[in-house]
Amino acid sequence: MIPYTETPIQEIPDPLLERAGIRLLVKREDLNHAQVSGNKWWKLKYNLAQAREEGADTLLSFGGAYSNHLYALAGASSILGLKSIGIIRGEETHPLNATLTYASSKGMHLHFISREVYRTKSEDYFVKELKERFGKFYLIPEGGTNSLAVKGCVEFGEKLLREIDFDYICLPVGTGGTLAGIVNSLRPEQTAIGFSALKNGKFLEEEVRKWIEIRNSASASWRIETKYDFGGYARTTPALGRFIEDQKERHALPLDHVYTSKVLFGIYELIKRNEIGKGVVLMVHTGGLQGASSSK
Repeated sequence: MIPYTETPIQEIPDPLLERAGIRLLVKREDLNHAQVSGNKWWKLKYNLAQAREEGADTLLSFGGAYSNHLYALAGASSILGLKSIGIIRGEETHPLNATLTYASSKGMHLHFISREVYRTKSEDYFVKELKERFGKFYLIPEGGTNSLAVKGCVEFGEKLLREIDFDYICLPVGTGGTLAGIVNSLRPEQTAIGFSALKNGKFLEEEVRKWIEIRNSASASWRIETKYDFGGYARTTPALGRFIEDQKERHALPLDHVYTSKVLFGIYELIKRNEIGKGVVLMVHTGGLQGASSSK
């Protein structure tokens, strides 16, 4: 399967954190694999194994133009000698951004559909149409989130518990699978905070809850912050751009504009408002740094 590289935990020194009595640590999962990085390694682990067990030679999945999932899936498929198809939300525009350029270079066939049609991606008739067009394939949902992905993220959460004792764990949320897996692994006294990368991301709570209920729930507390999307998926502002540059210069911490920078920005804001108490805050760096090459 895809090899995994052990990753460091980076501490962020800051006077604000010291005054608040908080240690801020970043789990650098962006370094776990060059192509299948961050949480995508964990979400794809069991899906790739299942695809091979079923004898599939083609993987198909869905995502936006900045999808870390499709980027990782293209890389994984190339490594394993599998074909891949990415169903892309929105119109095709050229030049392709860094994410889609990479995916295409790894042999992923990019099929663009309208946002209206994309909303039907889970309907049986649409999946049937895809099979008629592309033939047999192993389907992985948008963002890679399914029961196999949650299983991998539970393992990741258990690994984090063995490595560091923390009070809060913070991570971005796109489809909810990673957050659900983390919540299912935590102890009752720990809190998970997800930061929605999507505008009006309140609906993600139900998505996360669905996967927690399937696993008979965990007793740790969790919530999703929806105020730090900066305009929505893959959107940014000059202020966020400056924040990204500041973290890179001060702490040698690379962040992307789609997911990770919004999490760290939100963490600082919650600390300023005393919405995160004293203790150890662990941020999961979920990779996606190719997004930094094509920010808007």
